[in-house]
Amino acid sequence: MNAPIVHGGGITAAAASFGGRPEDWLDLSTGINPNPVALPEIPARVWHRLPDRHLVETARFAARDHYRSGAILPLPVPGTQSVIQLLPRLIEVGRLSAAGGKRVAILSPTYGEYARAFSSGGFVVDAVSDIDDIGAQHGLAVVVNPNNPDGRIHSSDRLEALHDRLKAAGGFLVIDEAFGDTSPEASLAPRAAGLSNLIIFRSFGKFFGLAGLRLGFAIARGDILQHFEDWLGPWAVSGPALLLAGSLLNSDVSAIARSIAERQAGLHAVLAGAGLAVAGGTPLFTLVADAKAGDIYTTLCRHHILVRRFDYAPDWLRFGLAPDAAADGRLAAALRSFNR
Repeated sequence: MNAPIVHGGGITAAAASFGGRPEDWLDLSTGINPNPVALPEIPARVWHRLPDRHLVETARFAARDHYRSGAILPLPVPGTQSVIQLLPRLIEVGRLSAAGGKRVAILSPTYGEYARAFSSGGFVVDAVSDIDDIGAQHGLAVVVNPNNPDGRIHSSDRLEALHDRLKAAGGFLVIDEAFGDTSPEASLAPRAAGLSNLIIFRSFGKFFGLAGLRLGFAIARGDILQHFEDWLGPWAVSGPALLLAGSLLNSDVSAIARSIAERQAGLHAVLAGAGLAVAGGTPLFTLVADAKAGDIYTTLCRHHILVRRFDYAPDWLRFGLAPDAAADGRLAAALRSFNR
């Protein structure tokens, strides 16, 4: 069995190592909007009853309009991680198994759970650095767009061409748009209805600051979504999550985008003041490259500030957004204490 991937979060473990109460730590290790949106009222019946079909349908129509997926009604799922786990099973259904000579390509480095899911399922995984390295030998390819952790964005035209190349050999393309709300112009969702071997995953919690809700959406042709729905089983997504999706995805999100942009500007000002070089990122996180990244990480932990480090890139640190200017100041003060 593959070892678990170390993700952002983990404040409890960090506090156990460096002291302090978890609630007093500043968590900058995730790419989540640090200011959760105001929640609409959730009627008591939504908590009381199993999620009824009208909640599912309302959420699906709202997701269609928000993601601009046209004829496709996105499927609500209990976090996109749930359907990542199902991808190896989907390949088997499509008779694109590793035993048949097919391989999986993952544009890398990126979110580690894709490689773990396929490796655990017995597939051969090729970590490729360029889209042009993905070929007919691959039964499925994964591209995270914008990418985590470096923020790379690939054009819709190039991704559509990759889809067509894979489809010609019987393969599938998975596009993970977990951070797509901050770059809607890069989304392939508006073209999805015409791309039969395309699967898109969208995250709900990152942009709205509600990661604990565990909600995402899958966009694909009908039979693929039906497989996901069947495998997840009944009532996979809670009624409150569906209600919130139906309400928030139908709302004007421009103020959320402006708030995120303001928080990103605050973070970049702190990093520039500390002399740290930005290596990439998205509006929800910034990647820093520094030869002393490990020492910076430890210094920040001693100040009870958690950022994301990477075992495969020891000179990288990923900084999420702080909730306000006071937290920016706390980060700046901790960085000033670092002795180079």
